[in-house]
Parts: sequence; C-alpha cells; structure tokens
Amino acid sequence: MRKPALALAAAMLVLTSCGSGAAGGDGTGIREDGGTAVACAERGSSPSGAVDDAERGGGAPGDADASETPEETDAGRTAGGAESGSGADEANAGPGVSGGPDAGGQSEAADKAPPAPLYRMNGVYRFVPIDETAAPAKVVLLTFDDGPKDREVLERMLDALDGHDAKAVFFVNGYRAVKQPELLQLIRERGHMIGNHSWDHIDLKQLDDDAVRDQIGRVQELVGGTVGEEPKLFRPPYGSGGDRVRKIAEEFGLLYTTWSNGSLDWDANAKDKPDVVIRNVLDQLHPGANILMHELPWTADALDELLGKIEAEGYGFLDPALIEIPTADPDAGGANGA
Repeated sequence: MRKPALALAAAMLVLTSCGSGAAGGDGTGIREDGGTAVACAERGSSPSGAVDDAERGGGAPGDADASETPEETDAGRTAGGAESGSGADEANAGPGVSGGPDAGGQSEAADKAPPAPLYRMNGVYRFVPIDETAAPAKVVLLTFDDGPKDREVLERMLDALDGHDAKAVFFVNGYRAVKQPELLQLIRERGHMIGNHSWDHIDLKQLDDDAVRDQIGRVQELVGGTVGEEPKLFRPPYGSGGDRVRKIAEEFGLLYTTWSNGSLDWDANAKDKPDVVIRNVLDQLHPGANILMHELPWTADALDELLGKIEAEGYGFLDPALIEIPTADPDAGGANGA
C-alpha cells in the first residue's frame, strides 16, 4: 500500500528519538582555544583552562558571537530547562524521528531524490517545523565542531550515534581536514552531514570580506572535492560573525548558524568529566535545540548515555538532511569559492 508523498520522502531518512539541551545562542563570553575548552569573562579576554592542543592561533572548541542580539543571547543561554519535556511523547513519531515511516517499497529513484525540507531555523538558531502537521517540534539537532582530529574518538562518536539511529552535523576546519581527508569520507559514509567551520579557527570578524570568502570557500572546495558534495551549513569559529559574515556565507548557499544549547564540553571544568557534559546539555534542553559539542574524548565517553537520556525525555534527533537551506546567490561574488 502506497504511503503519502511526504511520508515516502521522509522514509529514506534515519529516524530516531532523543533529548535536551541549551547554552548561549550567541555564546557571548564563551571561547575556545586550540581544541581546548575555556570560558572567557568577556569577548576578547584571554582564554584559560585549555584542554586541547593549540594547533592554530585561533583554535578550538566552543563558539560565541558577541554580535548577536540580547534576545538571541537570552534564548541561547536560558532556553531548555523550562521548556524541556518529560516522558516519551508518542506524538513526536513522524518524519525525522523514531517511530516514523519505514523505507520499505521505495524505488531506487526515490532513494536518490533529496528529501523535502521539514524544518527551518529561526532567529535564535532553533529548528522549528515548516508545517507543524507534518513534523514534530520536539526534536534536537546534534552538532560537533573542530574536527576531524582523532579517528578513534570520531569512530566512538559515530558508533554511539548509530546506536540511537541519530544523524549529526560535523563542522570541520580546513586545516585539520586537509591532513586527514579520509575522516571526511568516514563521516559521509556513516550517513552524517559535514558542515563548514572555516579553514583556520580564527575570529572572522577581524578579517576583511575577501579573507572571509577565502576561509569559507577553501573548506567548500576541500569537502566537495573529497566527498562529492559541499557543506550546506556554516558555523563561524567562536560563533563570531554577525550580519557581514552571514551574508558572505549565504553567497555560498550556506545556512549560517551558531547554537542554542552549549554543552560546555570545551570548558576546563568539563575535561575528563562526561557527567558534566551530560548535565550541561540536559539542563538546557528545549524543542528545536541546536546542540553544540566537540570532538573530544570525554564527549565521546558521554555520548551514548546522553543520547539515551535525550530519548527518555521524549525528543527525536533531527536529521540535518531535513533542514531548509538557502539558495546560493550567483551574483553575490562568492558562490564559486575564494
């Protein structure tokens, strides 16, 4: 018996249930350095408490954008706790989450056709259904920044995601990815999306327009040449970009995003403490949460339990393939890379 067109389009997606999270949508006061997690008292202050290698001048976990509005800051930092649900929510079953339609009986053509978008990002970086009758609101997007770094850590994360039928976005830096392009292929082969996190992990607000295009465009070319498809999502290092960087990202057809739920896994207080990562995410859980995590050993240690707790709260994991992406502007000057 044929399923409705929407269910058929969504059937090709991995469906799951999941959970909670929240932290600086603009991330003001949060910075990362060289794969290490640190919290800064204010933008521009020197990071401390590094927990990873400082491979680049700008570099590593945790992002923040002091340019965002107070509304975005408040939503990112406080959203989740008050909004998080409890108990399994059967009404969530549907496209993009566990309990949705299976893939039986699809034609080969349907398997290859891109799914129709079911979610769009709002002004505070949360994801909401385009049509509330066609997709559940109680979902979260899982994202991991600053890789690819370590195959063993990455594979543990991928295995945990597989165990919960969850798909994620891995926001990569070019200077790391060019050293281990096979890890880009691994992420893609395991069914996840690769996002653009700039070539060097530096504050793009400090660069002129051409330099920003170079930072974004080189990653687009590297990923596209390696896995056959360019990134569709862009997250600036430190979440720092503002309207100028956003518009340049859109020249490449990228959706500019920061986050609405920060795991704080980059903070020195979370180093080697998976339980702290889990608590931070669950304390900020809210519908449409855009959860920021990093490719770190203690995050990998936390991931399976975290996903289970998110599911126990009745949430589903948003497949990033269902997110509405802007169309590149060929007249804007950067759509072909820089």
